[in-house]
Amino acid sequence: MSTDVSRDAPSDPRQEWQQWHEQRTAAVASSYGPLSLAGTYWLSDFPEGRIPAVPGEWRADGDEVVLTAGAEDGITVDGKPLIGTVRLTADHAPIHESRAESAGRRLVVLRREGEWAVRDFDPESAARRAFRGIVATPYDEEWVRPGVFRPYAEDRHVRVENADGRERGLGLAGELVFDLHGAEHSLQVAVEDDGTLWAVFADATSGRDSYRFRFLRPAAPAADGTVTVDFNRTLLPPCAFAPHFICPFPPPGNTLDTAVSAGERRLVED
Repeated sequence: MSTDVSRDAPSDPRQEWQQWHEQRTAAVASSYGPLSLAGTYWLSDFPEGRIPAVPGEWRADGDEVVLTAGAEDGITVDGKPLIGTVRLTADHAPIHESRAESAGRRLVVLRREGEWAVRDFDPESAARRAFRGIVATPYDEEWVRPGVFRPYAEDRHVRVENADGRERGLGLAGELVFDLHGAEHSLQVAVEDDGTLWAVFADATSGRDSYRFRFLRPAAPAADGTVTVDFNRTLLPPCAFAPHFICPFPPPGNTLDTAVSAGERRLVED
């Protein structure tokens, strides 16, 4: 009788990290990954409804966007050619499942703080063609730190600059406290719908050895607030891959005075 010893074998965090890194790189480079974003167009900037780089006519109408197209626009909605008008709401499905498409490009409807936009995801984008990989520091257990999540009594909202130059609100639910390089540090974090945490932060490497800011996404804290903070899985924000994303900059207090030379740091350059 054979025994599957692999089930009892301890996991190797280095191998797990390598697999995570490879999967992450593949997702970024996929047909509708962040590299394929060729433009984000706010409808308020196009009051006539015509966006030069995007086919069709797009108009905001309250809680919906009205899209009008003719045969010459080559737009399909829900897989069927659109000749006439359709009312759309914000897309929440994966990009490749968005309702509107034109010649292989996905036209994604976006809403932020009451403003409507159309995003053009093009598999033939210049950024996707130029991509050579992600510079990431190999796994090091020293970057796995015990932490504690301390929720605020009430959620807070701060205004921060975004990568597109506009200022928007950022919701914060508490502080993530951890020890790093022998000193206590903290980051203000949001709590996602699934309970996981999300921090936008900068550190002593930002803008030099690393992108100007990065994301950290720890798992959901335990009932007592304890949580593992694994900087090996620090992420580049979407705007590191394409300049058309509206990533928020770190809120006040989220710039660490120490170096985090772990995780994803920048794109591979020619």
